[in-house]
Amino acid sequence: MEVNGIGNGLGIGKAFPAVGEGNKVSSPAEGAGKFFNELISKVNDLQVQSDTAIEGLASGENKNLHEVMISMEKASISFQFMSTVRDKAVAAYQEVMRMQV
Repeated sequence: MEVNGIGNGLGIGKAFPAVGEGNKVSSPAEGAGKFFNELISKVNDLQVQSDTAIEGLASGENKNLHEVMISMEKASISFQFMSTVRDKAVAAYQEVMRMQV
């Protein structure tokens, strides 16, 4: 019986690939940088899609209000997630900087 991991190739699994996949990251900072770049890119894509849907609704092209609302909520939730991740990363960095060596 095969047990698949959480995500099944989506989301964080792409940002932090398994050790044996051949995508060797030279340092943890490089991996974190790649993760944040992908996160910001995906959030930006959702924001652009939401803006396009709103413009389509305002111009009369799109008559599906529920789809526009769904795209707006996806963009909002992804932005909140990105902000939370950023805040946690900054808090962790500050905690490390406060450590005495």
